[in-house]
Amino acid sequence: MTALLSQTWFIALMSVTLIGAVLSAVHHAEAIAHKIGEPFGTLVLSISVTIIEVSLIISMMLTGHEGSEFIARDAVFATVMIVVNGVIGLCIFVGGLTHHEMTFRNEGTNSALAVLTALATFILVMPIVTISTPGPDFTKSQLAFAGVASFALYIAFLFFQTVSHRDYYLPSTEDKKTDINFHALKPSNVKTAVSAILLLLSLIMVVGLAELLSPAIEKGVAAAGATKTIVGIAIALLVLLPEGFAAIRAAKANRLQSSLNLALGSALASIGLTIPTVAAIAIFFNLPLSLGISDLNMTLMYLSFFIGALTLAIGRTTLLQGMVHLIIFFEYLFLSLVP
Repeated sequence: MTALLSQTWFIALMSVTLIGAVLSAVHHAEAIAHKIGEPFGTLVLSISVTIIEVSLIISMMLTGHEGSEFIARDAVFATVMIVVNGVIGLCIFVGGLTHHEMTFRNEGTNSALAVLTALATFILVMPIVTISTPGPDFTKSQLAFAGVASFALYIAFLFFQTVSHRDYYLPSTEDKKTDINFHALKPSNVKTAVSAILLLLSLIMVVGLAELLSPAIEKGVAAAGATKTIVGIAIALLVLLPEGFAAIRAAKANRLQSSLNLALGSALASIGLTIPTVAAIAIFFNLPLSLGISDLNMTLMYLSFFIGALTLAIGRTTLLQGMVHLIIFFEYLFLSLVP
């Protein structure tokens, strides 16, 4: 009993520290984002969060525990579902409660969703329909090609977002007029450098604490008799905490453009950077890697993309659209527990 209590207190302490590290990461990432401007600022947090996810997935794959070959699939799929339904839904819902209706540049968000749909299909659906191997797996050559194709498509999107069509991802003129952050003085070079160092330290803490908590998560899932996919969902929730918190804060401040840039950027980086890295590790160390999702999850994913396309089509959102996304998210969570 004493050992159980001490373990519970340890987990609680690690969780509180993790939340503190997440809040610190968000604060310093936002300071850097304010200095370098959109859409480069959102990339700082997106890529930082992806580094956390890659570290956790690879560490769990290298341990070789039962089911480790599914960790990358479950974490990436969970990231897509959490972002498209949970984060975007909550941002629209919270913003809708405060501002009733919010606007954004639909040219950029539609492009991001199109790239995300293609990436998710390449990685999570194609292994099911290929015939070179039985089951939801790629051959090594297919895995290598999928990893290279995903990375190339992500780099193409980054060029589109930051160079050729950067204005698609900037707030509209009307939104800038009411954006306090836009008119505030930018931090000095010294403060930005300090924030960059502290952001790096905060992310290292998040990675370390998440790895400490992952065995407890696995034990908790096993004790509850839940499916292994819950581990992937837990990893995705952990790594998306900084970005999700920042996106919801932006939506509450009527900066939905920044929220969508953050949310969709994290989902794109999760596939476009995580999968090529994981694929390379799996091929190099000859580790098993299974990426194909079930028919149930495929249905939920394409429902999410379809509703997401409708939500992002007209460039304005209301509370109802946020509610639709949140209900799909809760359906996903429920069916993950009771498939």
